[in-house]
Amino acid sequence: MNDRLADKKVLVTQSDDYMGPGIEALFRDEGAQVIAIPGVVPTGDQFDDYVNTAGGPFDIVVANLAHAPCNGPTANIDDNDWRDMFDTMVEPLMCLVRHYAPIMASAGHGKIVAITSAAPLRGIPGSTAYCSARGAQNAFVRASGLEFAPTNVQINAVAQNYVSNPVYFPEELVSTEKFQNHLKRNVPRGRVAKTSESAELALFLASDKSDFIVGQVIPFSGGWATNT
Repeated sequence: MNDRLADKKVLVTQSDDYMGPGIEALFRDEGAQVIAIPGVVPTGDQFDDYVNTAGGPFDIVVANLAHAPCNGPTANIDDNDWRDMFDTMVEPLMCLVRHYAPIMASAGHGKIVAITSAAPLRGIPGSTAYCSARGAQNAFVRASGLEFAPTNVQINAVAQNYVSNPVYFPEELVSTEKFQNHLKRNVPRGRVAKTSESAELALFLASDKSDFIVGQVIPFSGGWATNT
């Protein structure tokens, strides 16, 4: 243990999903006091209960939010799938930042790290709804990050793709010959990233080493996307 987050109090949302387990494990190893809450972050009146249960105040909030991509042609987008993606990934991010960023600003410091996606940085045919929801997250991070920058609160995003996780890139998919050929054609690095590699980027953005980085949506995709 290197204690890079020693004595920091951290909230990790949807901790049983997406990048939650990997981030929780690394942050604990680095000395953080982690409050990990599984399940979808509720909104509306239930959000107050959520934050009361979480406790706080927090030095760091990791907004780890995920939903199945519900792939299909744009003409076939299901209304419920569309709403569910925004209700699971976009509105909770807004609620988390709206609640915690002002508290952090009053304290004079804080970090919010959103785990989003590189998908909207390029666009993926057949994933219009997913790209839209993730793109909304990225736009929110940019704008809110600039708004809170003068208060010494840094809000940034890890915009990832091709990272091992049970939601989008489970081992049973990654290990197939078809997928390995897909990687060779589409990902310059030629492989799927380890969960720990993405968690390391999240840790950097959560640490005091990233105080000059604000409102950034950082592609983490082995070269599949190279700009924001």
